[in-house]
Amino acid sequence: MLSFIEKSWHKIAGAHRRNADAPYSAVLDFFVPKFTLGFLLRMLSMALLAFVIFGFILRPCFINGESMSPTFPSRGFTLDWRGKYLFTKPKRGDVVIIRYSDKIYYLKRVVALAGETVEFRNGELYVNGARQQEPYVKYICNWDLPPRTVEPGHYYVVGDNRSQPMERHIFGQVAEQRINGSPLW
Repeated sequence: MLSFIEKSWHKIAGAHRRNADAPYSAVLDFFVPKFTLGFLLRMLSMALLAFVIFGFILRPCFINGESMSPTFPSRGFTLDWRGKYLFTKPKRGDVVIIRYSDKIYYLKRVVALAGETVEFRNGELYVNGARQQEPYVKYICNWDLPPRTVEPGHYYVVGDNRSQPMERHIFGQVAEQRINGSPLW
């Protein structure tokens, strides 16, 4: 079976070759290599490696929304680095990717950890009664949110763009197991 495929491949790839000594022959061999068992094994190993890396370790993510603007563009691309929190836990200020449903993920910033009290007063974030410095928040907001304590095993997350009313944002407590990783860039 392999010899039939190999012969067919060489017939197709070699149909346009006139002289093996021609200067373009080496370039052509690079882009259209001979179909050998070694070539097939290299292709299969590269496909398997790409499947593992981009299926489980660095998952492609498309950014669609302005909740993290201007830190991240409203439309863009990043890779979800799923190994970030294998041996550590998210810290306050980390940007995380949260699994919302099977194929929907959110990009948010951790602002409070389990056991901490979080609130917004006149657009300012307070954690355990202390006003937080947030240099990444560029737009003025007028959010008011009464104090609430983050449950054990949860994090409090919110986007960087707080210029719109609170009702238009998805934020709040999220369970630790829903944090999928962090953006690679």
